[in-house]
Amino acid sequence: MVFSSTVFLFVFLPVVFGLYCILPHRHLRNGLLILASLAFYAFGEPFVVFLMLLSILWNYLFGRLMDRGERLRHVGLIASIVVNLGMLGVFKYAGFFAETLNLLPLVNIPVPHIALPIGISFFTFQAMSYVIDVYRGDIPVQKNLAKLTLYIVCFPQLIAGPIVKYKDIEAQLTERPMHLPEVAQGIRRFLCGLSKKVLIADTVSVVVDSIFAMERDELILPLAWMGAICYTLQIYFDFSGYSDMAIGLGHMFGFTFKENFNYPYISASITEFWRRWHISVSTWFKEYLYIPLGGNRKGKARTILNKWIVFFFTGLWHGAAATFVVWGLLNGALLMLEYFGIIPVDKMKKHPILRVLSHIYTLAAVVCCFTIFRADSLTQGFYFLRTMFIGGGLSAAQTAVSMSQFWQHCTPLLLVTFAVAIVLSMPVKRGLEAWLLTRSRAVQTAAQVCGYCTSMVLLLLCMLYLSTGTYSPFIYLNF
Repeated sequence: MVFSSTVFLFVFLPVVFGLYCILPHRHLRNGLLILASLAFYAFGEPFVVFLMLLSILWNYLFGRLMDRGERLRHVGLIASIVVNLGMLGVFKYAGFFAETLNLLPLVNIPVPHIALPIGISFFTFQAMSYVIDVYRGDIPVQKNLAKLTLYIVCFPQLIAGPIVKYKDIEAQLTERPMHLPEVAQGIRRFLCGLSKKVLIADTVSVVVDSIFAMERDELILPLAWMGAICYTLQIYFDFSGYSDMAIGLGHMFGFTFKENFNYPYISASITEFWRRWHISVSTWFKEYLYIPLGGNRKGKARTILNKWIVFFFTGLWHGAAATFVVWGLLNGALLMLEYFGIIPVDKMKKHPILRVLSHIYTLAAVVCCFTIFRADSLTQGFYFLRTMFIGGGLSAAQTAVSMSQFWQHCTPLLLVTFAVAIVLSMPVKRGLEAWLLTRSRAVQTAAQVCGYCTSMVLLLLCMLYLSTGTYSPFIYLNF
């Protein structure tokens, strides 16, 4: 459990940011951010913060060990990987592995029930990237424990990413000048992300939760598609909203975090989708798993195996459940079909009409894969897919009842939210900004004023929504 949204917005963030602006020296500012981040993480789960501090300490020591000669460099790397993945395995996967082994004949292993520390996958991968980059010689060993601590625990992206590489913010750990335009940009970006989460993701989540809780004799084709499409929008605006908030907070405190999403739903292939979706984790797996395995340098057979391995672990990274593993493997299978030209997306992109079909194929594939991702079990996930394409086989009376539920979900609020979400899923904002650069100074000033007014309106709407108490946790807090 972390701070509630209202406590974070109206108490924690203003106090921390106010103190940060007042403190004159970077050492004091770094110390404030470390203490604030640990308090942010420890709220409600004080025990778990000791696990994080232990992780920081041993990765710091492994890094220092690598600085003591070639032999110890290898020892430090191996020890770091074993300990970090061991911690992740115990806290996140022990129960899942025990349940999986119990499916075998004559196996009856006690299933441990260990509480999952929030964001353990993010801060573990972040720490591992530091140690691996030290081993490779891409970055120097950080001998200042406080700086390494700040890198790992910095609260804007601590619990749900994006995964930040040490080399990208190494200089910022030492020197972060504050500039008013950067702070203003950060506040606007933060409000944009908050609005994505509160006004869009949380609105469609009500429909998603209702439909995915239905029994089989209630689910019909329109409801199945509604639930699947709404979840596809929910997970994008939920997670990209968090990433926007993290990037915005980073700007406010002088950090520059890389983008984590690049309009993935405009992709014309699954390959392109994964270049645009959750960029920090896909880049992490590419740099620290796919390339070390050989990438595409050892022939087609090895390339296929490497991609399957990457997508298996990408699915498993998201959660200790078969649904996540199958989701990853399905995406891997689609990439293989595109890689071999069985789904000829490269050829389709060259023709306007076929390119539209390529977009439709990609969106349909993404929706179907996310249906498995959201399902409580593989049985439910595959039943959803079956219903989406061939219907539920209900009686006329059952279908009539379910259709009435479908129309009940089609509220004006949902329809407006759906339309806004579709527009925001496309690079309309980017195109508008490019157009404004060609306009007069007066037009640009007017647009800037409109932007500030819009931000204030969004903040007020978010406050009204949060006051109702219907705010739901971020999806990726569980990963």
